[in-house]
Amino acid sequence: MKQLYIKQKVFSLSGKFTVKDQQENDVYYVEGSFMQIPKTFSIMNTTRDEVALITKKVFSFLPIFLVEVNGKEAITIKKELAFFKPRYTIDAVGIEVQGNWWDMDFQIIQHGLVVGTVSKKWFTWGDSYEVQILDEAMEAIIIALVVAIDCVKADQAAAS
Repeated sequence: MKQLYIKQKVFSLSGKFTVKDQQENDVYYVEGSFMQIPKTFSIMNTTRDEVALITKKVFSFLPIFLVEVNGKEAITIKKELAFFKPRYTIDAVGIEVQGNWWDMDFQIIQHGLVVGTVSKKWFTWGDSYEVQILDEAMEAIIIALVVAIDCVKADQAAAS
């Protein structure tokens, strides 16, 4: 099992932050595009090789976020038409998200087995998440999923 921590900077215009391990070493770097269309977030490993790319689709009636991991489309997050509370669907090949992903407290399940868990840390300056990775082969997908969900939440907050 591997534990990673995501802590976003509160006053970062471009959306730069890091993913750290338990010893507080940088494991992934996340950089958002600033004043660019389409809005993207690039997730890079320690050698600055891109392992995932999150893109907000530009020309769609409702927001759609596409997530590529290692150059292949892996996850799609779509907003559904709803009148009172925002509703989204997460479509990922062979992966389910169970729990309250809107509050960042959920499990990632692949073929009936839990491969990762995410929990939000409260009372911190900025958003902080603890990510437990039970299947290290799924690490890049899990990190990309967490960052993508956070992008969707930030987009919804900006639209409100």
